[in-house]
Amino acid sequence: MSDDIVNVTCPTCPTCGKAVEWSPTSPFRPFCSKRCQLIDLGEWAEEEKRIPSDVQITDSDEWSDETRH
Repeated sequence: MSDDIVNVTCPTCPTCGKAVEWSPTSPFRPFCSKRCQLIDLGEWAEEEKRIPSDVQITDSDEWSDETRH
């Protein structure tokens, strides 16, 4: 193993961009704080963020909680 120093950049908080230490001492990672974590959750809940899909779902589509086929 070499003694070369590897320059690894810290990941940044997806909400505010602050550097986040990726270790057990950062309980909210990838977020820097509980506040940023809750902001992100709120954006998902308000559907400001979404996962892209080719499937178009409308309010008229029927949903079912049944697991039987």
